[in-house]
Amino acid sequence: MPYFIKYKWILILDLLCASLTTVCELVLPLIVRLITDKATNAPETLTVRLILSVGVFYLVLRVIDTLASYYMANTGHVMGARIEADMRRDLFGHLSKLSFSYYDEAKVGSLMSRLTSDLFDVTEFAHHGPEEVFISLIKIVAAFCILCTVNVWLTLIIFSFLPFLFLVSFVLNKKMRRNFKESRVQIGELNSQIEDSLLGIRVVKSFANESIEVEKFEQGNNKFLGIKRLSYLYMGLFQSSTRSFDGVMYLAVLVSGSLFMINGKIAPADVIAYLLYVTTLLTSIRRLVEFTEQFQRGMTGIERFCEIMDEPIEIQDKENAVLLPAVKGHVEFSHVTFRYAEGLDDVLADINLSIAPGESVALVGPSGGGKTTLCSLIPRFYEVTDGTITVDGYNIQDVTLESLRSQIGVVQQDIYMFSGTVLENIEYGRPGATMEDIIEAAKMAGAHEFIMQLKDGYNTYVGERGVKLSGGQKQRIGIARVFLKNPPVLILDEATSALDNESERLVQQSLERLAKGRTTFTIAHRLSTIRNANLILVLTEEGIVEQGNHESLMEQQGLYYNLYQAAMNVEQ
Repeated sequence: MPYFIKYKWILILDLLCASLTTVCELVLPLIVRLITDKATNAPETLTVRLILSVGVFYLVLRVIDTLASYYMANTGHVMGARIEADMRRDLFGHLSKLSFSYYDEAKVGSLMSRLTSDLFDVTEFAHHGPEEVFISLIKIVAAFCILCTVNVWLTLIIFSFLPFLFLVSFVLNKKMRRNFKESRVQIGELNSQIEDSLLGIRVVKSFANESIEVEKFEQGNNKFLGIKRLSYLYMGLFQSSTRSFDGVMYLAVLVSGSLFMINGKIAPADVIAYLLYVTTLLTSIRRLVEFTEQFQRGMTGIERFCEIMDEPIEIQDKENAVLLPAVKGHVEFSHVTFRYAEGLDDVLADINLSIAPGESVALVGPSGGGKTTLCSLIPRFYEVTDGTITVDGYNIQDVTLESLRSQIGVVQQDIYMFSGTVLENIEYGRPGATMEDIIEAAKMAGAHEFIMQLKDGYNTYVGERGVKLSGGQKQRIGIARVFLKNPPVLILDEATSALDNESERLVQQSLERLAKGRTTFTIAHRLSTIRNANLILVLTEEGIVEQGNHESLMEQQGLYYNLYQAAMNVEQ
């Protein structure tokens, strides 16, 4: 309803046009009845003038019907498309606000299904729903009123069948609705599986596992086919039951009408009009019944739309959130504890840190110690469970997300490249930046030289997820993106761990230039790269077990000492 309200005048005019399209169908039986009655009982009154007058009147109605139908087919459909666009915009906007914890569980293919095919069904429902219900109700009520003026008892006999028809429809509708929802869930799962297989096609081919992926697809596809078969079973029962009711009602009119006519209770012209009205009535009921499939699809789409829109936004601005001014980069953790959900173990417990502006902090330790999680708390990708994090004295929960994240740069192990050009991917760091600034950022990242060697330079298309670039090239473009953003706080999440030695050397040089003068948190892969860090934190499942600079930690000969010695042996 909130989406309809925006277009209420279009909807009102659409329903007015819908009512006009019913006039022809309701008037035609009356015209046939009039002409038949005069031809049978008073032929002398059936003049050419009367016939032409009736013909012109009906022609005018047909012109009105044509114009009204055009408005419904054109503007009515556009209204549905606008509602779809509004819902898709709100759905995408809501998805963009959901936290990482939601996407840790969600499947992108399923979300794509909700954004596309589900909302298309809602469009058809939004347009045709009010029209079909409105037209059918007008025809049913009008037919009942007109038929009652002809013969009340025959009318009651005909309409006595409707409760049984609606009861059967109600029972089958419930089954169809449940089945349509299962169908939507399965098509989402199928989309996720297809996306997973196609995005990982290089891995699939490298292991020669095409047959396994085809088999997995076949299983999902067959499951979807089974659900569709069941839905068509219900649909077949639905349509055949309505057709059987059609036949019974026609039979009732023929038998009952003939008996009433024999007994002089109804005129022959009235029986003909009756048959025409019953046809109109049954057509309306059939349209209403056939619309049920569209209704079920639309309602299923709306339910799935609401499931996401009802998903709480865990991380959002407070009502009185303030803009974070330009900061120097003093980051402080005060008794910070974090767990992913209630009932789970703490990932981080009672963390206390104070990082001065421009200092570099390295986080090392075994996997699962919470290194990435600790860094993810600073830009509020996850919300702290207890304690506070401040930047230049501002509690990060008291400032707007945009102003906080605009001053934090993140370089991850897997740099995400958007489908577009090199230029567009660098500009993403500061939309609207000048070409001079973009080139300067690329030079600082050590990327300008290889970019100019590409076929179209900065306008080279990088392919899906940057597939046309090497790992080192993607990494340096990602660094150029952060150079362009120019944030005072920097997070480097194992930014060189997946690179070969030469690429790592180039990227490491770029990272050193990027980190200069910024408060930097580095999740280290190779410990030799963080020897000059002001502070090194050794994290395990027990929390921060050691901290200090490289020399002091080596003197302790604890966990860091063992990790460093092992790393040196591997590198040698």
